[in-house]
Amino acid sequence: MDIVSPEKGKTVIITGKKFSKPELSRVVNGDLELAKEDNAPEKSRLDHLLVQQHPEYNRSSLQTFIKNGYVTVDGEVAKKPNTKVLPEAKIILNVPKATDLPPRPPVIYEDEHVLVLDKPAGLLSMAKGEYCPEPTLEDYGLLVHRLDRDTSGVVILAKDSTTQKMLRKQFQDRKTHKTYYAVVAGHPKLDEAMIDLPIARNLKRPTTFQVDQNGKSSQTYYKVLAKNDKYSLLELKPTTGRTHQLRVHLKYLGVPIVGDVVYGDGKGERLFLHAKELEITIPGENGGKRKIFRSELPKEFLDYVRNDEEK
Repeated sequence: MDIVSPEKGKTVIITGKKFSKPELSRVVNGDLELAKEDNAPEKSRLDHLLVQQHPEYNRSSLQTFIKNGYVTVDGEVAKKPNTKVLPEAKIILNVPKATDLPPRPPVIYEDEHVLVLDKPAGLLSMAKGEYCPEPTLEDYGLLVHRLDRDTSGVVILAKDSTTQKMLRKQFQDRKTHKTYYAVVAGHPKLDEAMIDLPIARNLKRPTTFQVDQNGKSSQTYYKVLAKNDKYSLLELKPTTGRTHQLRVHLKYLGVPIVGDVVYGDGKGERLFLHAKELEITIPGENGGKRKIFRSELPKEFLDYVRNDEEK
């Protein structure tokens, strides 16, 4: 582009070179894209190609496989589902074979209809997604009720669908009695009380719940069993079974459960919530047998509420 310095009393004229090819000018100005070569192959997303090659898995599972390093492209491990791949690329999916289940958790009770286990903290109740590389309670029997992954204690499984239906109905009709123990940070104002606060999903964080006047009715009876200057050991008896009910109620009281990464500070080696007892009717003569199953309180719960002189 030529710029002519002005002289007094003269008009300044700015000119530019003209392109000998008008189409090239339009490309430079961004008005026209150069045509792609007809022979250039178009790349596709890796997860899209895998869906076509492996219809036995859904897209979510295949994306998980990619992130876990189970997929190679031309011999290189792929890590991102949105990786662009040429159609002639050699794609190999190598899902590890399911290993033998670890020994099942300690058995509290077993007969031809039910299996009652002492669930350890960290064991999932049910599989997440189509593919789950870790054991769950469903590997040992038919699921009747659930405990959060990090909650330990009594859980009952059915051995047949008729028993599963019978047991589930008792939970739905509130004919079971559950007792939990929890270590909480601080001390509730009252040593014994009934928490009657409705609970609803937290729309800002959809995987969590909160006390909400428009929520579902929720009641939890609690009693302080022991305490020191920092912590309290509570006995909890919910009369309803809302998701995260105990954790939400205790957070609202200002005494979150120790180790709760969602509703507390997350400090501690585990979530200090334990399913201590379950009272339920199991199949038997004359309409069934009423049973109470108990799990011993983990030692670390008592360690938290010991006084300094007792430690």
